[in-house]
Amino acid sequence: MSASGSQRPPIICIGLSALDHIWQADRLPGADLSKVRANQYVTAGGGMAATAAVTIARLGGNAHFWGRAGDDPAGQIMRDELGAEGVDAENFRLFEGARSSVSGVFVDGEGERHIINFRGHGLPDSADWLPLEKISSAAAVLSDPRWPDGTEAAFAAARRAGVPTVLDADVADAEVFERLLPLTDHAIFSEPALAGFAGSDVHAALKRIERHGCRVGAVTLGERGVEWRDRGEALRLAAFTVAVIDTNGAGDVFHGAYAFAIAIGMATGEAMAFASAAAALKCTNPAGRGGIPTFDEITAFQRTTT
Repeated sequence: MSASGSQRPPIICIGLSALDHIWQADRLPGADLSKVRANQYVTAGGGMAATAAVTIARLGGNAHFWGRAGDDPAGQIMRDELGAEGVDAENFRLFEGARSSVSGVFVDGEGERHIINFRGHGLPDSADWLPLEKISSAAAVLSDPRWPDGTEAAFAAARRAGVPTVLDADVADAEVFERLLPLTDHAIFSEPALAGFAGSDVHAALKRIERHGCRVGAVTLGERGVEWRDRGEALRLAAFTVAVIDTNGAGDVFHGAYAFAIAIGMATGEAMAFASAAAALKCTNPAGRGGIPTFDEITAFQRTTT
């Protein structure tokens, strides 16, 4: 990659930033055990769109994060971390009197993560302060469903400008997807989100996503890989086999890497493979964003495993 990230067209990520408190333990509390000792604990920035933005920056992209948080210690930490990662956070707005989103993330000995999230309080829904005129110069716009007003405004501006949109379609109310899917070019669902919105039959569900006008409708299936429909064609990619240490943030990394790949001109199948490799490598490292791979690490991994 010859150009530096700041010389590339921006990739705008809009949506959730959360401050994650992450505990790792051999096992988690259950009916037979009310307390366990953690092997590791860390506090770090998280959230779907925010972590996707960090992924894009790590890959060498010109990442911008647009979002909301409280003007509280959590919000300040998240904004500082994004800046330290090379993400432009000028439009990550901290609102006085509001409370930021915070998550407790618990990772067990198998690398599976469990999350309890506080979505924040007092954060305004209005997106009228976003600099939507900047979207016409973007290479792609990625969003999650946690700020529907912001996503709808940004995706509508992107559609008018012919800029591709990528939706990180995690679990949300059906009404949110009904609003956003007609403005989405690449809709990539988690398995629970797709089942909740369109049913558990993956093939039928992806056809339903396609009927909303999405060019690509996809679902990530963890160790079973990813399935998608691209302009009516059904496709599937097996997952990479890795030694899993921590799955926290893997989906966010997948979406960020996919948006980056689309932004630099990869075809859909290439982008799916690139994103799958990025997520797999993330799972081999602990602590969320700390394990996000670089562009060279991903391409080297792909060369040695395919």
